[in-house]
Amino acid sequence: MTGNLPLDLLITVLRSILLVAVLLGLAPVLIVMERKVSAFMQDRPGPNRAAIAGVFRLGGIAYVLASAIKLFTKENFTPSEANKFYYYLAPAISVAVGLTTGAVIPFADTLIFGDHHVPMQVLPINAGLLWFFAIASLGVYGIIFGGWASNNKYALLGAVRSSAQLISYEIPMGMSVIGILMLFQTLQLNEIARAQGGLATFFGLFPLGVHVGPAYIGIPNWGIFLQPVAFIIFLVASFAETNRTPFDLAESESELVAGFHTEYGGMKFAMFLFAEYMGMIVASSVMATLFLGGWQVPFLDTAALQTLSLPLVRIGLGVTIALLALIAIALFRFAASQKGRFGDARDYEGQVLGSVFTVLAAVVALAFFLALGLQTMPAWGGVAFAAFAQFTAYFVKMFLLASTFIWVRWTLPRFRYDQLMNLGWKVFLPVALANIAVTGLVILAINGHH
Repeated sequence: MTGNLPLDLLITVLRSILLVAVLLGLAPVLIVMERKVSAFMQDRPGPNRAAIAGVFRLGGIAYVLASAIKLFTKENFTPSEANKFYYYLAPAISVAVGLTTGAVIPFADTLIFGDHHVPMQVLPINAGLLWFFAIASLGVYGIIFGGWASNNKYALLGAVRSSAQLISYEIPMGMSVIGILMLFQTLQLNEIARAQGGLATFFGLFPLGVHVGPAYIGIPNWGIFLQPVAFIIFLVASFAETNRTPFDLAESESELVAGFHTEYGGMKFAMFLFAEYMGMIVASSVMATLFLGGWQVPFLDTAALQTLSLPLVRIGLGVTIALLALIAIALFRFAASQKGRFGDARDYEGQVLGSVFTVLAAVVALAFFLALGLQTMPAWGGVAFAAFAQFTAYFVKMFLLASTFIWVRWTLPRFRYDQLMNLGWKVFLPVALANIAVTGLVILAINGHH
């Protein structure tokens, strides 16, 4: 930190706002994606009729605003026999756990301005990975309180299921990351991400790639290449952690109506919904940090990003112009093919969105030509560009992993309760223990060779 208390406090507040913006801002995006992807996989249009002022449908996204208005204005009912304190506390716990768990996620490498060091984490503690496991396990209390306090037998069954399945996936999940800790020798998530920079080696004998100036070409030193078994266990356990299909046994609408949130509606239900998607984001972020290098940009470490910042800015702006222009052209062509087909806003929406992307392409093109005139970056420019590139890398990895949750939900059927227990106790736990033993033997062999 800077050593200046008011400035440190301001930086902490800004990082907290960034975290809340990421978690709460991406949740609606994933909701849109969930419904669009599920509609595509089931060969149906999906929700696409709602429009702002009857004109702006925004590719079917405007219905999210309609859903939000519906949840805000829906009748706020409370079951007459419910324990009101815990009934209202339950969704608050679920949202709070989602927000506090994400506090240890590093969005980028530590920013260094002269003597000032600014970690890009809300909570840069040494035991960051332990914080994730400790706080994430508290999320089950929101489910238990919600199911019990509702005084509904289906809700109670969902809560009991969630509490019983907790230990069956929490233990293998915790065991799976021990191999990562043995390799990187730290619980600090930012240090784990930093340790995954550079090239991977073949059992410590020779690098799996070559260095080209400040960059490198080859297999990066990411956890997924070093611990592929641990990644699979952690990924599957994360589905159970977030109560997502095929492990959504706490909700299981075919058996329990809606499970633990059967008696919830309006914004109380929306809080549970947001908590689920925030859990997806946090779990995806932790997986990206442990196994995909976190904020590491492939083939470029922080020093290389700062050194090559000016040419990379020009390349990035050029690629962005091309992408925006292609999107605009595709939208205009789509609008021409849909002309008069529906007789409503959908007929000319492609033209509206195409015009927006055209304007964006023009703005980026202006920035590109201004960048061509730069001879050197400002003193802070390299640091700012490196942070932006690393945040983008983190975001892309996290979003791809979060997309996996959606893909799996609409691909696999729900497991039976006993199948989840068998998978956790009889498959993943022994495999995780075997992975720890093999990792230890490999480390001993490498150290003995050196």
